[in-house]
Amino acid sequence: MYHSSSRISLSAICSPPFRPKNSSSLRARAEDPGKSQALIWGVISVFERRAFKPMRAALLWGAFISLILWQPALAQDTDDTLLPYAVHIHQTPMQNWGPGAGIYLGKGLFITAAHVAGRSWLTRPKVAIAGVEYPTRVVKEGSFEGTDLTLLSVEEDLLPARLWLRRNVICSAPPVPGQEVVTIVPGSAVRSHILAPDRLPADTRKRFNTVIADVARTGNSGSGVFDVKRKCLLGIMSRKISQSQTRLGAAKPETRDIAKYFVPAAEIAAFLPADLRL
Repeated sequence: MYHSSSRISLSAICSPPFRPKNSSSLRARAEDPGKSQALIWGVISVFERRAFKPMRAALLWGAFISLILWQPALAQDTDDTLLPYAVHIHQTPMQNWGPGAGIYLGKGLFITAAHVAGRSWLTRPKVAIAGVEYPTRVVKEGSFEGTDLTLLSVEEDLLPARLWLRRNVICSAPPVPGQEVVTIVPGSAVRSHILAPDRLPADTRKRFNTVIADVARTGNSGSGVFDVKRKCLLGIMSRKISQSQTRLGAAKPETRDIAKYFVPAAEIAAFLPADLRL
């Protein structure tokens, strides 16, 4: 028998995320499998209706197999187009749990989780891109207990030229259960999906109701959560939700990771200064 209680944990999500070494672990899928399946069955039906010479049949079967193998690679390639938006966030001195993550919005602006940047007057956060640190100006600072976001600014002409024309789009539609997403940190894109709030402990559902699955694999604090189809920013990763259960007579509780909460796009839009135009 268990006595159950839920808690919000920060420590694990601040650790460097697991980064798969091969593309198969990304669970890459085609964006529109329905269309691909229709094409595949169309090819099969051709074989059923007509008699082809062996050479032509071999070529068509080769194209059929290539189409199947090409779909995961296409999904991975489209996810990789979001990687330039991911940066590291360094406190001064560097935080002992390793670099945090952040996302480039455009026009020299970067957004991250407030607890990643820390109390800026003390931590003097920097943006790090490809190993180069850039000093920042804090545009707006939230808090871990409130809105877990901080907006940083870097002189745009100091940034790599590849970022000058980039503009991130913040999603206008709210996330829905089952929606496919991809989490982005420097050098890693990992797919997941939105969980329904009723999968969470009852005392966390109201405040932390925008969550994803795949706790161990996905990006940690400050990483971006993007809509796979629209390529818009759906949220910024904030924290992990865990549930502790203690067996009767057991010396220690058992902890199970349930989901990761992200600050949703609607809160990001509300957090940005009213006069900001990306």
